[in-house]
Amino acid sequence: MNSTSSSADKNAFHPDVRHFVALIGGNIVLALGPWLVRLSDTGPVAAGFWRMLLPLPVLAVLAWRTRLPGKVNGRMVALVLAAGTFFALDLASWHTGIERTRLGNATLFGNAGSIILMVWGIVALRRLPNTREGLALAAAIGGAAILMGRSLEISAKTLTGDLFCLFAGLCYAFYLIPAQRARATMGQWSVLLLVSLAATPLLLIVALALGEPVLPGPAGWTPVVTLAISSQIVGQGLLVYSLRNFSPLIIGMALLTQPAIAAAVGWLAFGETLGAPDIAGMVLVAAALVLARTQAPAAPRVRV
Repeated sequence: MNSTSSSADKNAFHPDVRHFVALIGGNIVLALGPWLVRLSDTGPVAAGFWRMLLPLPVLAVLAWRTRLPGKVNGRMVALVLAAGTFFALDLASWHTGIERTRLGNATLFGNAGSIILMVWGIVALRRLPNTREGLALAAAIGGAAILMGRSLEISAKTLTGDLFCLFAGLCYAFYLIPAQRARATMGQWSVLLLVSLAATPLLLIVALALGEPVLPGPAGWTPVVTLAISSQIVGQGLLVYSLRNFSPLIIGMALLTQPAIAAAVGWLAFGETLGAPDIAGMVLVAAALVLARTQAPAAPRVRV
């Protein structure tokens, strides 16, 4: 076998049924996050605080068991802690937006970090976008314009929610850049643990500054505990298990299950209806996300 064939075999993806079930299952679990935020009777930012705090013991055990040999790079740890700051801003903004717009919109705009990263790459390389990148940008702008226009037709509040979720997508992009760089030397669970340690106190400070109720009320602990376990442990765990076995295109397509499920939950649980323009806007933004993710040379992260 020649070197070319060996390289192709080495880089080929060989998923089986378990990997596919994990990929779809992870996206389904993550799509339920916005619904759980609404069910919680803490404040939206406080829900993010509990999402970060409660899984810390489990993340610490996973990080210890999968730790990489060698000394810890102090500069890399500082970089990850900075990433945790952006993740705190992302969750605070996204959870606030979830309370103010439709669940499908929140999920789509919250994943806008993929498109933002693609734009960042184009700017950093100081070049014009290629055909695929141009199509992704056009689809993203067109779809976002349709969805925001429809939100404004409902009320100014839903448009504000869309903008909060878009800002969350921007913060998520600036979380991903240092976090993905650190993954190679620190390991996935160690990075997630440090990010959670940095984000947790910041989310609590923001929640208290906004005057939000932090402790659960009549709804009890079930929504916040379920949010913490599903988003940070189950959803993340399934994705960690599956991502290396699929191409970016397949991962991007699997991502489309999230807004679809979130929109269905919004319709069933909260009576949120989608018209033909809403569906068209969601399809355009979803297509832009897929196109953006296929630009990546390796399996990208999805929103967790």
